Amino acid sequence: MIGLVKWFRTVTKTAFSKKYLLLTNVAISVSLSGVGDIIEQHYEIYNGQLAAWDRQRTRFMSISGMTVGVFCHSWYNFMDHRFPGRTVGLVLKKVLIDQTVASPIVIFLFFATLAVLKRSSWEETRHEVREKFIRLYTAEWIVWPPAQIVNFYFLPTKYRVLYDNTISLGYDVYTSYVINEDCGSDQTDAQTVSHTRC
Repeated sequence: MIGLVKWFRTVTKTAFSKKYLLLTNVAISVSLSGVGDIIEQHYEIYNGQLAAWDRQRTRFMSISGMTVGVFCHSWYNFMDHRFPGRTVGLVLKKVLIDQTVASPIVIFLFFATLAVLKRSSWEETRHEVREKFIRLYTAEWIVWPPAQIVNFYFLPTKYRVLYDNTISLGYDVYTSYVINEDCGSDQTDAQTVSHTRC
């Protein structure tokens, strides 16, 4: 048992080292985005909204997690380099910048990734963003400021994407609801689900 704990500490230390942090953050984003979608789909199957697990939907979700994960990794590094420190005023400033700059970028990046994967036209993508952006962005203001206060105040930079993705597992349920509700009976578009936020 002691050997297993020692091995886990070594792996964790290596994974979250500067050398491997980008790879680790992307792997976390891909994995938890996929897991979030699987949880959502099983909830939909349980409620009779979905007949069976849609693997393509999960694949698309994981890929969108990858693109957002790369952005979040860079964003958190930029924020902590540009605004070092953990004073209450500085943390609140970071949260405000995060909500007004990063949040819209992440939502647009999410939609853009899914549009490419689904081969949606520019008009379809624009319509989807126009219909769903405000609801998602409004929900972000409810969920993420308190979560990001914890993130920016207590956690070191290297654990921010992990924390972000963990919170996103719960937030994804609402995102999936918004995406699927607006799609009406067209369940093909329902696969787009949720997104990690930074």
